[in-house]
Amino acid sequence: MKTLYMMRHAKSSWDYDVPDEERPLNERGLRDAKLVGKELRKLIKPVDKVMCSPAKRAHSTAQIVLEQLEISKDIFFLENDLYDFGGQKVMEAIKNCNDEINTLMIFGHNHAFTSIVNFLGSERIDNLPTAGVVGIEFDTDHWNDINVGKNLLSIFPKFLR
Repeated sequence: MKTLYMMRHAKSSWDYDVPDEERPLNERGLRDAKLVGKELRKLIKPVDKVMCSPAKRAHSTAQIVLEQLEISKDIFFLENDLYDFGGQKVMEAIKNCNDEINTLMIFGHNHAFTSIVNFLGSERIDNLPTAGVVGIEFDTDHWNDINVGKNLLSIFPKFLR
């Protein structure tokens, strides 16, 4: 069995004149990331590996959530292919994951994440909101063989506020 948790970065700020990959989280994003992290702590399986887009908003979201989950930074990796909005590079990063990893958590961006959740999951969603997480379980031992799996959870911050 393989389990994938996909979390979209929390709400970012447009108040700064910085390149897209340098946009920070805004106040709501900081609160939502912590809120979702606390909820995840009650619901998820132990995570073997965490991969994150190098964009500041995704990295900040991941750091907040990992702190709430008490996950070691030793299993955290920045992955340039997750700074992808179409989804092809994200899928490649997932499918190329080492098969010794059973539970993978990734942090990244839309539209890629909504598309992949709908492609791989058993339940369709209209949009993976900022700080939203979907968990999907696959009945396979190889990441390269994942296809449609079973949705385990969907956590959206607006339902936790």
